[in-house]
Amino acid sequence: MTAGFLNVLKPPGMSSHDVVGQIRKIFHTRRVGHAGTLDPGAAGVLPVALGNAARLVEYMSSTDKSYRLELLLGFSTDTGDDSGKIVERLQDFALPKKDELLASLQGFIGVIAQRPPIYSAIKLQGKRAYQLARENRTVEMPLRQVMIRDLRLVKLHGSRLVLDMDCSKGTYVRSFCRDFGERIRIPATMGFLLRTRVGSFHLHDAFSLEEIARSGEAALLPLERAVEHLPRFDMPEHRITAFLNGLSTGSIDFDGEESILRVYGKNRFLGIGRYEAAERELYPIKVFQEASD
Repeated sequence: MTAGFLNVLKPPGMSSHDVVGQIRKIFHTRRVGHAGTLDPGAAGVLPVALGNAARLVEYMSSTDKSYRLELLLGFSTDTGDDSGKIVERLQDFALPKKDELLASLQGFIGVIAQRPPIYSAIKLQGKRAYQLARENRTVEMPLRQVMIRDLRLVKLHGSRLVLDMDCSKGTYVRSFCRDFGERIRIPATMGFLLRTRVGSFHLHDAFSLEEIARSGEAALLPLERAVEHLPRFDMPEHRITAFLNGLSTGSIDFDGEESILRVYGKNRFLGIGRYEAAERELYPIKVFQEASD
């Protein structure tokens, strides 16, 4: 069975689930999953797994993401983006100077406490938060810690800012826009959102659904593309068969602490292993007998 990853360029107006449905039709398989949901109104990188590649999606959950976003000053909405109902608007306001805006942006770099928007897929009281919001129920969204690694001002045009953001998993760009507005005391909301990176999946080599339909399996990326962020271990040739059969490696030389590793043998991706430093052994977690397993 065909297995591998697709670097899909999700268009705006389509949900991540809709993308999965299109990929199922193109490749005539039900075994398709995605990593890192994108809101329907957002566009950009959506990694999609085919076949046994879905076994590696869980290891992508910790990867950083990058976005290009539009931040609109002067009004805020109930959803946190410009598709929502306006709840506050300032007709006249003085825009801070550019250096003041840059200083405020710098204040968000690092580990921050962030409250997700009520219109989100987070589960509360057995329901998605957006479902509770649509029922007009008052919900206190829990604070969570996220990491914003970098924020860069790309363009400033009147009350419109275009920014590039590098951040950790779980970061809500809509919440950042809201919080930034609160910091400078001007209501703010998110305009467009383009995801430019998920781990090692980048916008510059993403394919549209139309391109994938034309290319078929030629658009597939190898399994290990999803786990390039994990430390690499090259298995001694005499232990490859044992690893593929679910056996530990015995004593090995690995310069590191306990860790999840991507494992290679004779320069071929074999799977994922767990290194136990105290025992100096590598235990198989997930193995792939062949590249298409």
